[in-house]
Amino acid sequence: MGFTSTIALIFHAAQSLGATPAQVTSWVLALGVGMGLGTLGLSLWARAPILITWSTPGAAVIASAAGGGVSLAEATGAFVLCGALMWLCGVTGWFERVMNRIPVALAAALLAGILAKFALLAFAAATPQPVLVVGMLLTYLLGKRLWPRYAIPGVLVVAVLLATVQGQLHTAALRWEPALPVWVTPQWSWRAILGMGLPLFIVTMASQAVPGVSAIRVFGYRTPVSPLMSWSGVITVLLAPFGGYAFNLAAITATIVLQPHAHPDAHKRYTAALMAGLFYLVMAALGGAVAGVLTAFPPALIMGVAGLALLGTIANGLAASLQDTRYREAAVITFLVTLSGVTLMGVGSAFWGLVAGVLTLFVEHFRARPSDTP
Repeated sequence: MGFTSTIALIFHAAQSLGATPAQVTSWVLALGVGMGLGTLGLSLWARAPILITWSTPGAAVIASAAGGGVSLAEATGAFVLCGALMWLCGVTGWFERVMNRIPVALAAALLAGILAKFALLAFAAATPQPVLVVGMLLTYLLGKRLWPRYAIPGVLVVAVLLATVQGQLHTAALRWEPALPVWVTPQWSWRAILGMGLPLFIVTMASQAVPGVSAIRVFGYRTPVSPLMSWSGVITVLLAPFGGYAFNLAAITATIVLQPHAHPDAHKRYTAALMAGLFYLVMAALGGAVAGVLTAFPPALIMGVAGLALLGTIANGLAASLQDTRYREAAVITFLVTLSGVTLMGVGSAFWGLVAGVLTLFVEHFRARPSDTP
C-alpha cells in the first residue's frame, strides 16, 4: 500500500520538475531510505508502531507548482524549507497552535483542490486512450466492491496488461541497475517558497500529521508528538537534495500496523512497523527498477492510477470542507481557486487558494456578532 498506491504520483511530480531518469531513481531511493530509517528509528525509540511515509498530497502540490516554472533546484530549496519548518514546529511545540490557526475546512478544501486536478487529468486521458482508461475505471469499481484493500494494485495490474496488449508498453525503458543518489544543490526563490514550500508544509502537516497523530491516539498509544514532528523535519532536510521532498507520519497505512491483526499484544505491534521499515529499505535499493518500470508506462496509465488512487482522499477532503456551514463559502472559494491552476506573480494556485479562503473568512466574520454568524 505504501508504494504501489501513489508511486505514480511521485514519478509524475519529479517529471514535472524536469528530473532526469537518474534523478527520478534518486527520488525513489531517498524516499525509501527516509521512510525505512524513520520508521525503524522512531518505532524502536517509542516501542510503538510509528510509520513514516512520504507526503502524497505534497507530491500533488509539487506537480501543481511546477507548472509555474519552478526548477528542480528551486523545488529542492522549497523541500529544505518545508523540512526546517517541520523541525521548528516539533522542537518548539508550535505544531498544534499553528494548525489551529487554519480551519480544518480550509485545509481540507486546499487538499481537495490540489488533488482534484490529477483526477481530472486521469479521466481526460479517456479521449486519446478510451480502452485503457475505461478498463482501469471498471477495475477500480469492481475492486472497491470485491477487494477494497487491493483495488489500486489491481488497477495497476490490469492497466499494464491492457497497455501490453495495445503495444503501448515501452520495454526499451526497462532497466535493472541499482539506485544511486543524485545531489541537487538547493536554490532559493520567492515563487518556489510561496508557491511550493509553504503549501507543501501546510498540506503535509494538515493532511498527514494531524490524522497520523490521531490514528496513534485512537489505538491507545501516548507517544510524545513533538519528537515525531522534529525528526520528520530532520529527515526531510537531510534527504531533500536527493529527492526526499517531505516525510511525515502515515495515516492510512499506519492503521495496518496499529490494528490488532498486526499483533494481539499492543506492546508488540511495533514489530510490524519494523518489518515495514525493512521492506521500505528494500524498495529503496530497487529504485532503479521502479523508475524504469514507470518510464515504460504510457502517460495515461500513470495519471490514471494516480487519479484513481486519490479519489477517496478527494471525497474526504470535500466532505470535511463543506461540513461546517460557517466555513462553507470560504472552503468552496479555496477549492475553486486552487483547482483553477491560476498563477500570479509566479506563485502557484495552492497559495492563492489559501489566501482567497482566509480573505473570505476575514470579510465574513471580522467583528461579526454571534447572531450574525450562521
